[in-house]
Amino acid sequence: MISVFRKCWVSLTVVAVFMGFFGPAVPWAQDRVAEVRIADSKGDWGFPNPFRHYPRGPGYVRMSWVFDTLIWKDASGYIPALARSWRYEPAEKAFIFHIRDGVRWHDGKPFTAADVIFTIDYFKRHPYRWVPLDAVAGAEIIDTDRIMIRLERPYAPFLAYVAGTMPILPKHIWETVDDPVNFNDPKAYIGCGPYRFKDFNKAKGTYLYEAFDAYYQGPPKASRLIYVKVGKPLIALAAGKADLANIKPDMAETLREKGMVILKNARGWNKKLMINHRIEPFNDKRFRRALAHAIDRQEIIDKAHRGLGSPASFGLISPDHEYYNPETPDYRHDTTQARAILESLGYRKDASGFYSRAGNPLKIELMASNITVAGESVSDRDGEVLKRQLEAAGIRVDLVNLEQATTDGRIRNWQFQLAVSGHGGLLGDAMVLERMIEPGKSSGSVNSARYGANPELLELVRAQMSEMDPIKRKALVFRCQEIYAEEIPAISLYYPETMAAYNPEKGIGWYYTQGGIALGIPIPQNKMSLVK
Repeated sequence: MISVFRKCWVSLTVVAVFMGFFGPAVPWAQDRVAEVRIADSKGDWGFPNPFRHYPRGPGYVRMSWVFDTLIWKDASGYIPALARSWRYEPAEKAFIFHIRDGVRWHDGKPFTAADVIFTIDYFKRHPYRWVPLDAVAGAEIIDTDRIMIRLERPYAPFLAYVAGTMPILPKHIWETVDDPVNFNDPKAYIGCGPYRFKDFNKAKGTYLYEAFDAYYQGPPKASRLIYVKVGKPLIALAAGKADLANIKPDMAETLREKGMVILKNARGWNKKLMINHRIEPFNDKRFRRALAHAIDRQEIIDKAHRGLGSPASFGLISPDHEYYNPETPDYRHDTTQARAILESLGYRKDASGFYSRAGNPLKIELMASNITVAGESVSDRDGEVLKRQLEAAGIRVDLVNLEQATTDGRIRNWQFQLAVSGHGGLLGDAMVLERMIEPGKSSGSVNSARYGANPELLELVRAQMSEMDPIKRKALVFRCQEIYAEEIPAISLYYPETMAAYNPEKGIGWYYTQGGIALGIPIPQNKMSLVK
């Protein structure tokens, strides 16, 4: 890793000497900063290409510096990227994209419409878990700068989940790759994004990117982009070792006094109690409702997070989402009500807790781990507080603390009873309902309830996916939230306050993207901050 950085410094020195002897600096270079450093407490999010990054938001963001999409978002909403314009043709169930001219891949080869067609075909053969293409019938070139992407059916999330999330691959590299997961040649990281990937030190959790000066939207503002793994972002920011970092809310005032800019995100990430509804007694929604009443979400926020957060909606969609239903059913904390439900199910209680009719103690296993919140590994006491609350209602709890990867694996394989987890995406397209509810549509997410027991809910989830009229779609999404809250196949607990801070001296303005990056990632590392 050290040798890579030395080479970068040598290269920059050579360029500087050359320009000093042979002519003035180009205009954009006069204001360019040497490097921008982003602090991260976890470090390892995999290699930054579609098939090798870790399947959570930070992994996608690291890939997004290298690979561009057809459209993107800035602080205000959707903007052109590899496509300079687009429109939907209802009669043909197709999107027409006008492809940009003059775009180059990092190896100098020209980007063409054929690369887009190839990418769609490639991801159909080798699925990329974050871009569902089952609604895409195919794509074709209309002429040199126009393509048509045909849909099998109307597909409302297309712009968010396909055009705005799908990384475009260079055909001349990937057309001979039959095993993309194990393709780790340097060519696997050739994109047409604003930065070239140069190095990843898995052990140290550091990433190095170099500016791609031929980027079609203009040369990036920093010559190098570096991710550094740090345990204490407050110290890293104050000492100048990092320019941007996610922070704990109680750090905000101290950093503000030191001249940092503080960013606060909308409620786009939720801590969640996953429930194995395939097994007894969790397959009975009455039992799940007893759990909901036994849990005091505000107490979790107060005791485990110093009051920095807000209770989540039981309907999954964030209250800050344009499709949020304020009439979504709620379960107030009521231990008496929780006990009454359990008694109605045949459980009998003594001083030590509830027993089944057969005389067996009502005891459950609760898995907890340090969860990554909006890109940062957070150590909390949620599991401890939940254990006390459930035991206060008469449910014995065996609390098991595991690494997040282990917890994720057990949830994915249904080897659990209750598990504390969490995810973002709650400010993006309402497709999050399908990703987090319907079996077989989770796209690899370990946070999906994968719940198929209510046919009406599944019908509504699917209907809103194909409703292209925003008003009609909103009504469907409202009803989805109501039924999901009634069924509660998983319990959204709370939205933590998520903040970031950055040093304004570099002249770069970071921001939380409206609706989240791509499909809704609530991380303030939009690549447009380093471009425009």
